Formats: sequence, structure tokens, C-alpha cells
Amino acid sequence: MKKIELEIVALSHSITQTNSYAVVLGEVNGLRRLPIVIGGFEAQAIAVALERMKPTRPLTHDLMKNFMMAFNIDLHEVIISDLQEGIFYSKLLCSSESDTVEIDSRTSDALALAVRFGCPIYIYENIFDIAGVENPETEEVAVNQVTESSSVRQDLKSMSLEELTNLLNEVLEQEDYIRAIAIRDEINARKR
Repeated sequence: MKKIELEIVALSHSITQTNSYAVVLGEVNGLRRLPIVIGGFEAQAIAVALERMKPTRPLTHDLMKNFMMAFNIDLHEVIISDLQEGIFYSKLLCSSESDTVEIDSRTSDALALAVRFGCPIYIYENIFDIAGVENPETEEVAVNQVTESSSVRQDLKSMSLEELTNLLNEVLEQEDYIRAIAIRDEINARKR
């Protein structure tokens, strides 16, 4: 089967499900997008890796990578291999000195590991044809609408730099890395 390479283009709150997030994968050298609903912990794990944040203790996916590296296991690629009843299924293509294996994985976990290993993410063309979004402008507008509501942006904009810094420290202590990204972005915007 033909594989299409994807990259993570957005991570946002899900419009369709409360307490869930959407990771949007984009076709490398293409226009199609693939939105996938994931849980909050998985979204946080992806956000931490994408933003190169260093939590005080290793998150589960960091532990998994450390374990794999300790035993000379490399993650070569992630393949979104199936779609059943709205649920995406993925495989990790891993190898050691003596063997290469495919390991079944939840797609959100596979993406969190792919970001940490810097390995490519693929989807089979037939699945992308079914689940991909053809109009990227529409998808980007939807992602921008759910990434940060205007009331949250206004709340951050109305805070002083000192208040933002204190809030950032609080959310980092709570390990709410997705909220920390929005606060950090507001702080950085003011420093320009």
C-alpha cells in the first residue's frame, strides 16, 4: 500500500468533545489535513515534545523513549494503518540489533513518540482518502477558533507581565503544558 507522509500542523481543544483535543496532521508537500481527536494527557505529551519543554520528571512517553534507548531499540516510523468506527489505529516500526518489529499503538501515543524520536509519520493512502480534509483553509479556520477562545486571549491580554509570569509558574507546577504554551506566547509577544 502507498504511504503518505504527514506532519503535525496544529494541536487544539476539540470542538466536538469536551476535555478532548484535536491534533491536526498535514500532508507533507500537500494540502490535505487529518484531524484526530485525542485525550488531554496525550495532547499534553505531544505539546511538551513539540515545544521542547523539560518537565521536572519524565512523562510516560519520555520514560518509554528512555527505556527504548537503554536497550538500543530505535523507532523508525509511525504508520496510521487502519480506521475502524471512527478510531485510528497505528503501528510503530521499531528495530534492535537483531530484529525489526511492528508494534500496535494508539495513534496519540504513536504521535507522542514520533515527536520525541524525530521519526516520520505516515498514513496509508486509502485511509487518508477517507478521513482527510480537502480544504485546508476551512480546517485552519476551525483550528484557530478552537485553539484559544477569544475570552481566554482577552483574559491573558488584560494581565500584567508579572501576573502572566506568576500564572505561567502556577500552570507549570500543575503540569498543564498546553495552557503554559498560550501564556508563554503572550509573554513573548509583549517582549518583541
